[in-house]
Amino acid sequence: MTSGPLPIHPRHIRRTRLGSRPAPGRWRGARSRFRAPLAGTLCGLLLLSGCGLLPGGGDKDGPVTVMTWAPLHTTGTNAPGMTAMARAYERWVNAEGGIGGRKLRVLVCDEGNESVAAAECARRAVREKAVAVVGSYSEQDAAIFSPISLAGIPYLGGYGITQEEFVNPDSYPVNGGLPALIAAQGAQLAPDCDRVVLVRPEGITGDTWPELLRAGLRDAGGAGEVVDLPVPTASSDYTPQAGQVLDRLAPAPAARRCVSVALGDSTAAFIDSFRRVAPSGGTGAEAGTGTGAEAGTGADATPAVRVGSVLGSVSQRLVDRSGGASGPYEGAAVTGWYPPASDPRWATMKKVITKHAFGDNAIDPADAGVQTTWIAYTALRRIVESLGKGPVTAKTVRDALDKGTKVTTGGLTPTLSWGNDYARSVIGYPRTANTRVTHLEIRDGQLVATKGTGDGPGATGDARAALEREPARAGRG
Repeated sequence: MTSGPLPIHPRHIRRTRLGSRPAPGRWRGARSRFRAPLAGTLCGLLLLSGCGLLPGGGDKDGPVTVMTWAPLHTTGTNAPGMTAMARAYERWVNAEGGIGGRKLRVLVCDEGNESVAAAECARRAVREKAVAVVGSYSEQDAAIFSPISLAGIPYLGGYGITQEEFVNPDSYPVNGGLPALIAAQGAQLAPDCDRVVLVRPEGITGDTWPELLRAGLRDAGGAGEVVDLPVPTASSDYTPQAGQVLDRLAPAPAARRCVSVALGDSTAAFIDSFRRVAPSGGTGAEAGTGTGAEAGTGADATPAVRVGSVLGSVSQRLVDRSGGASGPYEGAAVTGWYPPASDPRWATMKKVITKHAFGDNAIDPADAGVQTTWIAYTALRRIVESLGKGPVTAKTVRDALDKGTKVTTGGLTPTLSWGNDYARSVIGYPRTANTRVTHLEIRDGQLVATKGTGDGPGATGDARAALEREPARAGRG
């Protein structure tokens, strides 16, 4: 993963109908009512096929088998850092004596960013009796959840790219996903913007993003307008769309024009096109100050535009290879889920990468997918340790998650829990256990925590209120 996974292709998207789902407080009962007959059906199929045993098993003292999947060799979004981080974690924890005295066995799978390969990864997890799928990335929610849900295998700490991850009772997310990032971007841009053009992927999932961005703006006291500009994610030249951004920003005062670009790996191509269309200051350091200073000279000089994005579309590696402090991202506002990579709370992860990744350059400590995988495996370790000397199976792991076992991550997230207490759950996103967000910026070529101002956000925020106010939520489906 270079600048990070985000592009979502329409052929890969299944619309989630929230209106037909049980209310959050009824999910637990719904899970128990539906899983029993499904498990019985699966058991019968397995017996007929000669397999004989339900998946997700494991003897009392055997290894703890889990799977991590991600797209690795596609022409679009790839996230090799996630599977590489899983392997490094496996080597580290086993060198330290395992988890509760048990060896950790990590299976990795290339889900190919397409449904057939993703479904095969899920079926392999079932065949190999994985007790959980951990720290994975997939846009193929239908393909992955059907097999593992039938087998009762929990999905712990997915990247947060699909709506299903926040409503499916077999999902246990460790972050607030793309909805939280888009809402947080609105809060971050609120003090500086009278109009924001949101450049996002075409497709159903992105259809709710303008309302999320608008909710974030309103929640932070902003009154800016949001203009939606969906674009294809398979393009190398966005010159026409970059021109549309400038046209749609024209009604706003020169000092209050902003663009938020959330295109994942295609963000770099868009910003390159935007810089060519607005050569006198469309991006750059002045654009990030929020002062709106005019760049260039003459009547036709293009005013600077405040640039925003989300972690996963903009990374430190992208900033470095684009010119650092003199590049187009200097001053950009970036929202993320976790503290910046320079934060000392990442020290253990960095030591593990240095010692156990054997120089694998797929692992970028600042990459959101790598960080999510680390946190997901930290959660897995806490859950397995809570089982003591008892058997570690998909059922016992899921039961420990469901009963509300508290998971701490060294301050990288709030304490996580997915039990029956839904006090922290988000209306419309009932699996959410963490709505914390961070406000970052590119300063002197480095992705760092933003400096809070009197009317702007501090380095840490919470997207809960904006997520629950999003008016499009009730109308999905």
